[in-house]
Amino acid sequence: MHNKPNHRTTQQRMVILEELKKVKTHPAADEIYKMVRKRLPRISLGTVYRNLEVLSGLKKIQEVDIVENLKRFDGNPENHYHIRCMKCGRIDDAPFGLENDLEKKMRPLTDYTIISHRLEFIGICPGCSSKDK
Repeated sequence: MHNKPNHRTTQQRMVILEELKKVKTHPAADEIYKMVRKRLPRISLGTVYRNLEVLSGLKKIQEVDIVENLKRFDGNPENHYHIRCMKCGRIDDAPFGLENDLEKKMRPLTDYTIISHRLEFIGICPGCSSKDK
């Protein structure tokens, strides 16, 4: 026998994950909420937040912390680098793969046990650059 609230949560989580994987824009929770509501009109913002936290905890998605305490979410759970516009906050994936040598170089320089690393490039996106000209 299916427990209806459990099934609904699973369906909501699946829809949230599907919608997030469709975009490369690293949206905030409220943007994901607007995307998901097209398919699940009765879903609440709180439900989206909770499911994003669960998906992040399950390593199905990645939280991208940026300035001003705004969390953005990435449908790609693999460790990779980002580039962020300092004017509009746009985030894109950096156009190259992970540099695992950085962790190897760091190990002899610290007493920390290195588990992974994150790297964010900061610049001005093409849209903001063209506005400045």
